[in-house]
Amino acid sequence: MLGKLLRIDLTSESFKEEEIDKETCRKFLGGRGLGAKILYDEVPAGTDPFSGENIVVIATGPLTGTKTPSSGRHFVVSKSPATGGMTFSSSGGTWAAELRKTGHDVIVIKGKAGKPLYLWISDGVVEFRDASKFWGKRVIEVDDGIRADTDEEAKVLQIGIAGEKKSYTAAIMNEKYRAAGRTGLGAVLGSKNLKAIVVKGTKEVKVANSVALRRAADKAMKMISENAVTKEEGALYNLGTAVLTNIMNAAGIYPTRNFQTGVFADAEKISGERMAGTIFVKRTACYECPMECGRWIKIDKGKYAGIEGESLEYETSWAFGGQCGVSELDALAKANYVCNEYGVDTISCGNTIGFAMELFERGILTKDDVGFELKFGDADAMVRMTELIAKREGFGDVLADGTAKAAERIGKGSEYYAMQVKGLELPAYDSRGAMGIGLNFATANRGGCHVSGYTIAAEAVGSPLKVDPLDASEDKVDLTILFQDFTAAVDSAVNCLFLTFAVGAEVWAEMIAGVTGWDGYDVGEFLKTGERIYALERMFNKREGFGRKDDTLPERMLKEPMPDGPAKGKVHPLEEMLKVYYEKRGYDEEGHPTAEKLSELGL
Repeated sequence: MLGKLLRIDLTSESFKEEEIDKETCRKFLGGRGLGAKILYDEVPAGTDPFSGENIVVIATGPLTGTKTPSSGRHFVVSKSPATGGMTFSSSGGTWAAELRKTGHDVIVIKGKAGKPLYLWISDGVVEFRDASKFWGKRVIEVDDGIRADTDEEAKVLQIGIAGEKKSYTAAIMNEKYRAAGRTGLGAVLGSKNLKAIVVKGTKEVKVANSVALRRAADKAMKMISENAVTKEEGALYNLGTAVLTNIMNAAGIYPTRNFQTGVFADAEKISGERMAGTIFVKRTACYECPMECGRWIKIDKGKYAGIEGESLEYETSWAFGGQCGVSELDALAKANYVCNEYGVDTISCGNTIGFAMELFERGILTKDDVGFELKFGDADAMVRMTELIAKREGFGDVLADGTAKAAERIGKGSEYYAMQVKGLELPAYDSRGAMGIGLNFATANRGGCHVSGYTIAAEAVGSPLKVDPLDASEDKVDLTILFQDFTAAVDSAVNCLFLTFAVGAEVWAEMIAGVTGWDGYDVGEFLKTGERIYALERMFNKREGFGRKDDTLPERMLKEPMPDGPAKGKVHPLEEMLKVYYEKRGYDEEGHPTAEKLSELGL
């Protein structure tokens, strides 16, 4: 059960352990929710994200490290340099389960170290160690080196060189290939001179009622085994997340050449099916995960021969593929490898390159600006720019903070072509052909985020239900709100979001009750927890000046009709949907929870 918080002060190189209030645990669970609560309470309005006063919360959840499916995730919560608001990100693997085995559930990091440090946390031990020799080193080298200095079986969470250089696109890596990406969390740790957090533990993760937990987990496993997306030999098992490439392209919502259209003629060349027959080596999986959606890939020939590792995910292959008009699979693998080695978010990196390519083709950028021709479909140029962004060199320095900041630097009307919301680059779905995901992008608290309310599951995949993607009615607003609340609760439990293709909220409530022993814990309380977390995140952003003006989409989505595909002629009807959304949420006209709603949620 949750309860142990480790508070780190990097300035004084000191720490202390605290018990987390039980009522707070029940109201916010853990992970994303508990992180949001701590951030709201401890970071005043106007705090500079790169100041020592900003905190980073790394939180597991009540289900992390237990015998529930896909329970190896952790959440990182902080104030973002990219958006200026609250942000969160999650990562899989086994690091989170190992953290809980050290006897700690949550780490809260404050201050700024005088020199590069890493934390070594094991049973009963917390040490501040000099990381100077690892500063400026690539991710794989650092992982191997720190484990050699501590314990070969330890799990390493770290920033890469992009984080050291405070790029807004910097991710936080763990176990070499896993990433808590988006919104510059790696840059926040870089500003604090914290290179890594290394964990190794032997303690048992205790549960209140092991029999009840086992029964609930068995229900979840049965649902997973019967769902076409999640079952053994199912979509994710067979083709990984890149199974979505052909699906989204057929639906006409696969963003192509900086969201100019939703259909990519060469999508099949970079699809999960093509990967399976060419560069795929083996499946990989996170802690206790039955889906095994990870892919170990290797390039055997050509200019990128020898490149291998995890994992060319759907979002990544899109960002460097369709977004940039590139169809060479080996080039996508190379770009992904570079991002992993330097600790860069692949979605924001590829999206930003596609943005720059459109500027180049429209004459807003020139060869003199960039240093070379940067055109759609040029795989070599895409890889070269990825390397420059990762190293923050040349024109890569202009792009390393993402599209919003780059547009500010470039000017000349380039803001129109920046496909971002609240400063965060959009992921691999064109909202002109999926009205729910467009509403979610606009209202997501951390910016252009698909995993705040993944309505694409229903709008394009058809699991756990199938709806009309072009419907923009009140029903679609209701569905978006449900997905957002359900997701916030699952993110706080903490399990993998992919389970929501198969597992309903009722079973999550049963698993949580089994772990915690809370009397009367049911699906209603579980979903209300998600609603409470969503509202609290919005209240944090309200303090930072966010309002209705920020709940929007790029003008292209609102003004330029989709040129072809199933959504041809469509734009996103955001204003009509947003009005209904605020009313149903109990938010005022500025998109903030009303006093009545806050009272109802216990906030």
